[in-house]
Amino acid sequence: MSDPLRQLPLSLPHSAAMTRADFVVGRANDSAVALVDRHPDWPNPVAVLVGPVGSGKTHLGQIWKVAAGAGEIAARDLATASLDGVVGDRPVLVEDLHEDGVSQPALFHLLNLIRERRVSALLTSRVPVSALQFDLPDLASRLRAAVPAELSEPEDDLLARVIFKLFADRQLAVDPAVVDFISQRMERSLGAANRLVELLDREALAAGRPISRHLAATVLAREAGDEPELPFDD
Repeated sequence: MSDPLRQLPLSLPHSAAMTRADFVVGRANDSAVALVDRHPDWPNPVAVLVGPVGSGKTHLGQIWKVAAGAGEIAARDLATASLDGVVGDRPVLVEDLHEDGVSQPALFHLLNLIRERRVSALLTSRVPVSALQFDLPDLASRLRAAVPAELSEPEDDLLARVIFKLFADRQLAVDPAVVDFISQRMERSLGAANRLVELLDREALAAGRPISRHLAATVLAREAGDEPELPFDD
């Protein structure tokens, strides 16, 4: 039976803080951060950021885009874009190389333009270049020569600091003890952190209650496949 006191949660917009100062650095991503900070001093004009969902690729890509004065395009849109206009005389951020439907000839043409115009490109992907299964030999060769940087799953300290940032992005103040409780019991990934913070925000809004340890335990149990009663007292 539903709780008559529960509110209908609204999907309120929020903006993630995406500046360099807002990026949380740890062992899982320090090499990728160093690559972005080192631009344009790269051994190759093309670099690839590789990492799982929620690992910070988009955030780092936006940091690089602003610092480099770069344009941006989704990899799946290369086939229908005017690549001369995309590259121009500036660097280019190419997002989500792993997605289905990326045109290999268009990507190869873009990389040629990058080389000819002596600019740079930052590519992002959820999987390593070796797993992309591009069968155009010259394209595969160009991508293997790109500068790689990997974002891996977070260590405990990084995970907790990212959870704090995700709550702050939603203008939510949460007790550090609650964040520690969450970070020690959740799936060890930044993608899971994003999902869990969203669920906690919605549950707290629906129940008209702050995000507490008991509320976190309830949502964590539900994510694990259990359905406990939401405790009345915190």
